[in-house]
Amino acid sequence: MTIPALKAKDYKSGVKAVWCPGCGHFAVLSALTKAMAHLGLVKKDMAVVSGIGCSSRLPAYLDTYGFHGVHGRALAAASGLKAARPDLTVIAAGGDGDGFSIGGNHFLHACRRNMDMTYIVMDNEVYGMTKGQASPTTLPDWCNSKMTPHGTGIPSFNPAAIALAAGAGFIARGYSGEPSELSRLLVEAIEHPGFAFVQVLSGCVTYRPDQKSWKEEVHALETELPTDDRVKAAQIIQADDGKATGVIYTKRFPVWQPENRVELDLHTIEKEFQL
Repeated sequence: MTIPALKAKDYKSGVKAVWCPGCGHFAVLSALTKAMAHLGLVKKDMAVVSGIGCSSRLPAYLDTYGFHGVHGRALAAASGLKAARPDLTVIAAGGDGDGFSIGGNHFLHACRRNMDMTYIVMDNEVYGMTKGQASPTTLPDWCNSKMTPHGTGIPSFNPAAIALAAGAGFIARGYSGEPSELSRLLVEAIEHPGFAFVQVLSGCVTYRPDQKSWKEEVHALETELPTDDRVKAAQIIQADDGKATGVIYTKRFPVWQPENRVELDLHTIEKEFQL
């Protein structure tokens, strides 16, 4: 019996997305399902793991296995899942606050551990779900928030630079306003053997309406092909204005996976915690 190929819509659940109308995350969801369809991924053989935040609602909108975890712990949960089930295609998703603030430590070590999974961060430079606080990627002079009326005065986090320094083997940046190009980046990220990081510029129409200008500011990387040279990648990242899209760096490193997995049933695990 031949199983018909799935279309992008087949990967979506029946749950209605509750993002604000015009939110960039809708396009990320669309790009991801198109990437899944292009790769012909089997729904029962994949899982999407998230933390907390507007973007972290993503697993509910997909008809795949999913886990909506706690704040900042998407990569910790995704790493545990990949260690226990190396056969699964594991995708972690979240936002700039979830991933780079409380989840920053997990981000660093996920990059260097290099497990075979993909991490998508929908970056809108603001905490949208908790009413517009500055996030790690907010520029220091952004002063349109009641909580930081004079700006943060703190240099913003550079996700690509941190990922490179921490040892990630695939680093890319996409834009929600270019869903077809974003879908192509996600295909490459999922296919990459090892930890793949994709920063997605995904504007917040509610708390960052100024980000509508991204449509004119976003541009393709000047380099035609991604580099596998860390020094050159660092130069590209440092010279960049943060709005260039494409694959910045890709290099294959040994993929980490526990060699000696011990499978235990729940009753045995419970006994280990008995006093």
